[in-house]
Amino acid sequence: MAKTVTAQVGGRRIELSNLDKVLWPETGFTKAQMIDYYTRIAPAILPHLKGRPLTLKRYPDGVEADYFYEKECPAYHPDWVETATMPSRNVRQKVNFCVVENISTLVWLANLATIEFHTLLSLGRDFARPTYVAFDLDPGEPADILDAAWAAERLHEMLQEVGLESFAKVSGSKGVHVYVPVNTPTTFEDTKAFARATAQLLESHYPKRVVSNMRKDLRGGKIFVDWSQNDPHKTTVCAYSLRARARPTVSAPVEWDELTAARKRRQPGDLAFEAWEVLQRVEDKGDIFKPVLKLKQRLPK
Repeated sequence: MAKTVTAQVGGRRIELSNLDKVLWPETGFTKAQMIDYYTRIAPAILPHLKGRPLTLKRYPDGVEADYFYEKECPAYHPDWVETATMPSRNVRQKVNFCVVENISTLVWLANLATIEFHTLLSLGRDFARPTYVAFDLDPGEPADILDAAWAAERLHEMLQEVGLESFAKVSGSKGVHVYVPVNTPTTFEDTKAFARATAQLLESHYPKRVVSNMRKDLRGGKIFVDWSQNDPHKTTVCAYSLRARARPTVSAPVEWDELTAARKRRQPGDLAFEAWEVLQRVEDKGDIFKPVLKLKQRLPK
């Protein structure tokens, strides 16, 4: 295979390099296959990326080699790649994030060996206004993703009791993420306080299985409900993003009954979705995470 090829993507000419490079050694999944995945999943992932500043997680030599996070959009980006500028305490006093507005930008960034796309909880047009509340349910060994699924179900029920709808996705690693769409005027001070209070309430109901304290020595065998992601400068992995695990798994939206079914069958593998499986799921189900983008809710006082 040629080292570099020129492709027409979304009306843009993009130089694609090292397409035969294996990024996931355990499965032989190549850079070409990764770019193909992002091209085919674009209709589902783009709405969750549009307008949202990105932290890129890049693996130039694959998932078993060194990686780096990149907040600053590369200086050599094409002029058609959108950016959003956020004030910062760094030397430049600002960060110019990449923003994926179209398939051309998505593929250009994938060609940079961006395996994971992590988004802010706000849009570039208003960094101070989060559009959703995010909970990261992280199991401490020997707890696993089925325990995280159980905690996500309990969190879902608790949120319903105060009139809030929530949506789940597997992290693509070992945890579950629960999102509460807001899409109405609010602040990070409000969403973070709400997330923390909710996590503490869940812990009070299930102290043997749930912990809200950030101390790592308290997490063994429990689900840590990470509420701290609700911060202007923090990012979470985007729905439909690939993950840099041993296999090319995806942070995939799931329906609540799928979490329940996997837990009842005691099959953690039922909640691990690889790239090809997610493409099929989207073909069959559409984007089940779509309500996160538009559903308007107000947090209780």
